[in-house]
Amino acid sequence: MATLRVTQIRSKIGIKPKQRGTLRALGLRRIDHTVEHADRPEIRGMIAKVPHLVRVEEV
Repeated sequence: MATLRVTQIRSKIGIKPKQRGTLRALGLRRIDHTVEHADRPEIRGMIAKVPHLVRVEEV
C-alpha cells in the first residue's frame, strides 16, 4: 500500500475550528511538521478539507 507524506506549510491561526481539528486529526502540530499516513480514502478526504494548509507527497 502506498504512503502519503503530509507536511503543514501554513499556520492554523485564523482558520475555522473544523479545519483546525482536521489538522490535529492528521497529527500536524506546527508549520513544517511532517507525518506519514497510509493512502486511504479517509486520509484523502481529510487532506481535501485543508489543501491550502498542507503539502502532500506520495512515498
